[in-house]
Amino acid sequence: MKIELLYFKGCPNAGVAERALRQAMKEEEIETEIVPVEVDTDAEAQRLRFPGSPTVRIDGEDAFAVDERYSWTLTCRTYATSEGLRGAPSVEMLRLALTSS
Repeated sequence: MKIELLYFKGCPNAGVAERALRQAMKEEEIETEIVPVEVDTDAEAQRLRFPGSPTVRIDGEDAFAVDERYSWTLTCRTYATSEGLRGAPSVEMLRLALTSS
């Protein structure tokens, strides 16, 4: 399993997402490296189909897929969690994404 965390430098939620991802991996007993992918430009965002920071990809697929009409740019991403809109997915959301991949 390849797990990537895409983000832009200075993203206030990248660390939150990484901690939640590590917790979800621990709970699911998944032992693999998280590959950090820093996205620096809008051109890179286009090339990587980056819907915002932070983005988690599992085996090359966005763990929380967005509509193909989405704008690929350097922006913050929001997630609909059980606690409302947040800047990072919850541990439970990540556990489900990891086990359904």
